[in-house]
Amino acid sequence: MSDWRGREAPSLDEIEAMALAARDALPEAFRTAAAAVVLRVADLAPDDILTEMEIEDPFELTGLYEGVPLTLKSVTDPTGPDVIWLFRRAILDEWAERGDVALDALTAHVYVHELAHHFGWSDDDIAAIDRWWE
Repeated sequence: MSDWRGREAPSLDEIEAMALAARDALPEAFRTAAAAVVLRVADLAPDDILTEMEIEDPFELTGLYEGVPLTLKSVTDPTGPDVIWLFRRAILDEWAERGDVALDALTAHVYVHELAHHFGWSDDDIAAIDRWWE
């Protein structure tokens, strides 16, 4: 667990590294498939995404999955890669507001939650993989 108190806010690259560490910690059965999902980290969600999702406050969106879940994917789907977006400033805002969870744990939680959309996991599946509240 990293202690960020008294330090500058982590960079986009540091948030990405936290998410990649979470991917590397996944059970072997999911690690390879998770690596096929592109990871992008931005400060905040772009306006077009916020408008499409009808979200007024960009700090409300910490992550987003763009793609077709594996449970629904077919050979006729577009060939572009699936993407998980993490929004650094929204994650940092939630982390600071909560004050009860480590930043790397919260980042991992957001990443795994978005990855769950890719795999088509239920809430119980997510809870078995991501026990971030413990």
